Amino acid sequence: MSLLEAILLGIIQGLTEFLPVSSSGHLELGKAILGIETTEDVTFTVVVHGATVLSTMVIFWRDILDLLRGLFSTDWNESKKYIAMLLWSSIPVVIVGLFFKEEVESLFTGNVLLVGCMLLVTGALLSFTYYSPKEGGPVTFKKAIIIGISQAIAVMPGISRSGSTIATGLLLGVDKSKVARFSFLMVLIPIIGANCKDILDGGMANSVVAPLPLLAGAIAAFISGVLACKWMISIVTRGKLIYFAYYCFAAGAIAIAAHFIA
Repeated sequence: MSLLEAILLGIIQGLTEFLPVSSSGHLELGKAILGIETTEDVTFTVVVHGATVLSTMVIFWRDILDLLRGLFSTDWNESKKYIAMLLWSSIPVVIVGLFFKEEVESLFTGNVLLVGCMLLVTGALLSFTYYSPKEGGPVTFKKAIIIGISQAIAVMPGISRSGSTIATGLLLGVDKSKVARFSFLMVLIPIIGANCKDILDGGMANSVVAPLPLLAGAIAAFISGVLACKWMISIVTRGKLIYFAYYCFAAGAIAIAAHFIA
């Protein structure tokens, strides 16, 4: 992987991890366009995902600090309840990761047709948010597990994790700012867990990606992730997800057409 390719993929990862257009789908499309084959080397994926986790922590550092302070208090409080809901929402994606890892990984083989079809699904889901309640309430345990199921489904390349979780929350009647916060914080658990598992399994021991492209990709993912996260919070608050639905429809149609033309 060249330095330029690493930077481009890092930017794609950082932007699309938070914007509702599917980071996994765009990474697959990016690899297909650039002719990059990295399915046997998880190092780059671990590094750029770690960079986007760091960007989330930078944006929500106050929220994370407040949650940690509440966690170490002696009484049951809102912070402990919120952390419990984050853990509760992670159960579906953990089940998928533990028991269906090989089946999920088999989908990440440059299948442009699958990515195109799933982008259309993402576009449809984002479109439905137009009919979501105008006034919303808090996240509850019931709503958290449903949002968690949508996150588990979003392991499919082309289905946006942020798009599906935020759209699901909005359709369940969660307040716009609250669902954006919950969506971005809930991703920390599965990404950190998956990265730790890959490291412990020795997946990074024989990386074929040179250190400089790895560093460049991480920096690109971090910077673009910070910008995208701030932008996405503003987009959700202003109710402008419909524009990303149009984008997903267009990108999905192009990907499907490219598959049949190639």
